[in-house]
Amino acid sequence: MSAILPLFPLGTVLMPGAALPLHIFEPRYRQLTVDLLTDEVPDKEFGVVAVREGHSPDRSGSDGMHLVGCTAVLLDARRLPDGRYDIVTRGARRFRVLDLDSTARQYLTGTVEFLPDALGGEDPRLVTMLEQAAREAHRVYCRTAWRTGDWSEPEADTPLAELPHLLAGDCLLPLPDRQRLLEQTDPVQRLRDVRRLLARETGLLERLRAVPAPHGTFGDQPSAN
Repeated sequence: MSAILPLFPLGTVLMPGAALPLHIFEPRYRQLTVDLLTDEVPDKEFGVVAVREGHSPDRSGSDGMHLVGCTAVLLDARRLPDGRYDIVTRGARRFRVLDLDSTARQYLTGTVEFLPDALGGEDPRLVTMLEQAAREAHRVYCRTAWRTGDWSEPEADTPLAELPHLLAGDCLLPLPDRQRLLEQTDPVQRLRDVRRLLARETGLLERLRAVPAPHGTFGDQPSAN
């Protein structure tokens, strides 16, 4: 099923279930915020797509962004005296961009198709072992990278499909790794992938005492937002 979504290119990958606070000051995204608040945009939902390093969507079009993204649902908004906004959103549904339109609105819009997870038939005992291993890799990473209180474990009843995204949300994984996790539609393979990535990053932290630079640090033309 296809739909038309407002698109917000950012230097990050939004994961389903992850919180995303934004400070909105560029005029076109102020207008997007107004349209979300007034229900001009259905369900207060817009699409977040990650900008490719070294590119600008305004200059490069679809070549400047990854075409699999995640919708963000507006949860709260505070208008500042000068017309800027501080908003809080949460990731919801993955989608693939089929077509872009830079003329219909002040901001970019796109025709998208939503990407459900594939249904697998993995042995439940194997899935339980993978979940335990991924959770342990997350604990070790967070204890190495953050101070106590800067992170929390996902609830015990977190659905399998959501768990890898939440585990990755606490960790400064490089953008290409986060993008591959977002694009993975097999929940069990996504769990394997996040466990492997967290173990790798923990090893780097222990050896180098360093974390990846935020995406865009070395970009040639960062977004105004």
